[in-house]
Amino acid sequence: MTGTFPNISISTERLVLRPLDEDDVPALAEMMNDEQVGAWTDVPQPYTEEQARGWITEYAPTEREAGRGIDLAVTEFLTQRLVGIVQLARTNWHVRSTELSYIIAPWARGEGYASEAALATAQWLFGDQKLERIELRTAADNTASQQVAQKIGCISEGVLRNACIAHHRTEDGTWTDVRTDFIVWSLLPEDIEGAGEQLADSGDFTTYSDWN
Repeated sequence: MTGTFPNISISTERLVLRPLDEDDVPALAEMMNDEQVGAWTDVPQPYTEEQARGWITEYAPTEREAGRGIDLAVTEFLTQRLVGIVQLARTNWHVRSTELSYIIAPWARGEGYASEAALATAQWLFGDQKLERIELRTAADNTASQQVAQKIGCISEGVLRNACIAHHRTEDGTWTDVRTDFIVWSLLPEDIEGAGEQLADSGDFTTYSDWN
């Protein structure tokens, strides 16, 4: 059984999640050149606008059309500014599961955007797409990403030992690989019941609206 994610727009109180387009190229390239992105992802460093354009025009459409995943731009509702990316990958339509990851621009961190975008995506996946499981993997030392997983209701399932390659910038400015563990998290439909209200109470954001 194979499905395909639709071109979707998801709105929350503060954010709009939508397909990437070529106007996002400069902001996407700038975001991907951040030190934390280099440390915790496999995004090439330095990351060029040509690579960003290839992601937007070639990689993302191919992944969506093949049913493997979808890449969504996370933008501020009021300013339309790109604040991050939500990516779904390794989707299994038979098992009704997918893997979720997120990147937030340096200037937008600390505002609860990652939690808001991830939870809105999960609500759409469980509600509209009828998925039954979302998986997240966070590097053992990436506490910020782990906090997002916990905020949206994820359950830690265990550790994949030595399964992650993180990156460390050396004194001469080059990057070196550092092997570490992956923490595996899962999110099921029943796990997100009340998660939006809890995050609203924490002051991260208010409520969700809809998708189309």
